Amino acid sequence: MSPSRRGRRWLAVCAVTVSGVLAAVPAAATPGAKTSPFGARALKAQAQERTSHTDRLGAALSGDDDDDGNESEEIAEGAQQFAEARTAPGVVAPGAFGAAWQSLSSLPNTGGTWKNITNLPYDSDDPRYRDFDSNSSGGSGLVTGRMAALAADDDGYVYAGSAGGGVWRSSTGGGHWTPISDKLPTQSTGALALDGAGRLWLGTGEATTNADAYLGSGVYVLSDPRRGTFSQRTRVGGDELESTTIHELRFGSGKVWAATSEGVWSHSTSNLSAHWKLEFAPNPDYLPGHAKANDPEAAYKNITNDIAVDPKDPTKVLLAVGWRSGDDYNGFYAEKDGSWQKVTTGLGALPSDPDEIGQTTFAPSADGSRYYAIEQSPKELEDNPDSSLEGVYVSRSGSPFGPWTRIADYHQLSAAGSALTDPGFMPGVQAWYNQFLAVDPADADHVYAGLEEVYESKDGGAKWSTVGPYWNFGFPCWSIDPAEQTGDCNPTTHSDQHGVAIGRYHGRTYVYVGNDGGVYKRPVDGAQDADGHATDWTSLNDGTIDALQYYSVGVGRDLDHGGVSVTGGLQDNGQSELRSNDTVMGSNFGGDGTTTITDPANGCNIAQAYVYLQVQVTQNCAVNDGSWVDDPAKATSYSVAPPDNETGEARFVAPMSADLKDSSTWVAGGRHVWVQSHGYAIRSSEEWTDAFDLGEGHTATAVAASGGKVYAAWCGPCDSKGFARGIAVGNADGTGWHQVDLPADATVPNRYLSGFALDPKNADHVYLAVGGFSRQWTEGPGAGVGHVFESKDGGTTWKDVSGDFPDVPADSAVVTPKGGLAVATDLGVLYRAPGATGWQRVGELPAVAVLQLEIGPDGKLYAATHGRGIYTLPVGDLR
Repeated sequence: MSPSRRGRRWLAVCAVTVSGVLAAVPAAATPGAKTSPFGARALKAQAQERTSHTDRLGAALSGDDDDDGNESEEIAEGAQQFAEARTAPGVVAPGAFGAAWQSLSSLPNTGGTWKNITNLPYDSDDPRYRDFDSNSSGGSGLVTGRMAALAADDDGYVYAGSAGGGVWRSSTGGGHWTPISDKLPTQSTGALALDGAGRLWLGTGEATTNADAYLGSGVYVLSDPRRGTFSQRTRVGGDELESTTIHELRFGSGKVWAATSEGVWSHSTSNLSAHWKLEFAPNPDYLPGHAKANDPEAAYKNITNDIAVDPKDPTKVLLAVGWRSGDDYNGFYAEKDGSWQKVTTGLGALPSDPDEIGQTTFAPSADGSRYYAIEQSPKELEDNPDSSLEGVYVSRSGSPFGPWTRIADYHQLSAAGSALTDPGFMPGVQAWYNQFLAVDPADADHVYAGLEEVYESKDGGAKWSTVGPYWNFGFPCWSIDPAEQTGDCNPTTHSDQHGVAIGRYHGRTYVYVGNDGGVYKRPVDGAQDADGHATDWTSLNDGTIDALQYYSVGVGRDLDHGGVSVTGGLQDNGQSELRSNDTVMGSNFGGDGTTTITDPANGCNIAQAYVYLQVQVTQNCAVNDGSWVDDPAKATSYSVAPPDNETGEARFVAPMSADLKDSSTWVAGGRHVWVQSHGYAIRSSEEWTDAFDLGEGHTATAVAASGGKVYAAWCGPCDSKGFARGIAVGNADGTGWHQVDLPADATVPNRYLSGFALDPKNADHVYLAVGGFSRQWTEGPGAGVGHVFESKDGGTTWKDVSGDFPDVPADSAVVTPKGGLAVATDLGVLYRAPGATGWQRVGELPAVAVLQLEIGPDGKLYAATHGRGIYTLPVGDLR
């Protein structure tokens, strides 16, 4: 996870801060030059690489700063990419995704049934893959995608809300999961909560302000969560909370309170059909429908974090309000004389200065004797490279109005057995992204705090233990030896904590934690070793819960076992490797896996890009038992990043593809279009050649090639302020390059250009997938209409062939062998048959983004979803 240092880059459709464990190998790293574990394991090197990369991006991309330098160190490309593809060139009006879902659902179906091929255990510590680019042996064990929220009862029922894959239920204390929200128009979870009547409340729209979060469609409730499933009929109120994110749901005085990206709202817990009431918005002029709704700052002007209800008088409520990077409105608010006012005195150690109040989470004890808070500081985020944590606090009066005492800072947590002890990456460095708090219902002094790691105190905060360290790398107990698994180290959780719940199963109480790797549990009376690390974590990611967030998919023949090998790049879970005989997937590359290229003829020839075009390549699937630690010559993966990685001129998820006619020729895009013709035998960054310079301030968003002809789409600036896009066309040998004339009012809209699909029979015949929403929903110059465009003259002229294509962001496309066109969108896959003009829905998937399509050598279509794994169906089923 690469923390943003500064800036306000959170747009209307999704939050925009980089997510994923930073695991960058310096561009010069080679097996012969690196004899310590991969950069994700070397925290000092990691922090240095993060800082230098941030500085490079700030210098290269921020330009003149109009906010007193507050944006200069923002990781601009990573922080904005996911939002830009859906919002540029302006602000998207509420209701866009809902309308798109209705339109898509009304289309005819192609027939055929998707098969999920990644619904099996995914072992991040698979001993087969311990090359220096892997995080295997770190101790996280079985993983799945990011979990944003959890709830649990006292009868073994556990509910897990994933970032982009919906809500899941277990009746066995965790594991054996079943999805229960697939009928909703969004699969993005913000909050889960069980009320006193046993009902399960779901707030949609993930609120962790990260790079790949989606807005929600409101709040839903299940009166019988043990047996029921969510549907649109279970929505609470009207559409007041559509297109928001929801950070917390709290209960008091017959109300449910919602902390959202558009203020604090409340609703009766008995009359569920009534409208939501806006309790407080610090800047109401910026809300939808108001005077400043289209202002570029609108998305961060009404962010609220949590609600603390006084257990002794539930009519008294304290609101935690504020944008993580700071604003004048940041603060704690209480109602007085009929209006909400800042509380600036009486809180004790809890800050009152807006510069010190950012992301905040509350947790009360069950007996009403304690209130706890964890709080992130905008000032620390800006000034302190080590941590943005202001502190962990307790109110021993039991009232959220204090007085509060600070019981931990990042220095104390670092000294409590943490794996994060090096400057530049210490506890709370991502406190704006990683936060949870929970109190043992049976003991008001027993508290759990989640940041990048899991911390526990059994004495009200006097002493802390890191019961869930970031990983085991760097500890004396660690060993890469597969025979020893993780040496003498105990299994830990995945890093980056988001959700927590405490529940009972078979008479024993457990704490459940949700993070970037899924769900884990341990007994609340669990054991610790001498270093304070828990000895009894259990991964609940048994393969029945597939919430994996893929950016890409690659398919090649499995020459050792028959069939095919399927790989895919994942948010914060590296790259998955699924060979034809596997019953458990392995992880052969670590960190964030973004773009993948796999040789169709040999699935063990793989190129995987970490962020910003940091490319690694292997020719044996990166199979390695860790012997490279003692003999660097035994490494089987190599760092081969194009030069734009070093200069910071590539996007967080940068485009890269192989030529359709020549799998040994690759094209990658940053500011430049890079070409290399050594295929998977490439061993050095110097083997790339600069085919074309897209221009200062421009960066590639899509590339494709066939028979030496190359297409490259770009944007720059890529956000709403002056958004511009273009297409360049030329040859892999560097000849014939030119920019296509695309004025702002051209047929091709002035929106994000997401992907190309080339006709395998004719390189001059190309389709273009366009992101964002049409001008019906987008306020911005040249937003235009349409999502699919066709050129038959090598990109010189384009025709809108969208027809009845729903108004939904298109992410990628592929031409089928018979000339049909399949398009991946934020809500599923669409297909247009050869010679047809209308579109059909391909099978039925939940409302989840499909970021890439690939046709494998087995004649199947593969869909990489960002939240529900990889699906496949025979291309022949598309009619």
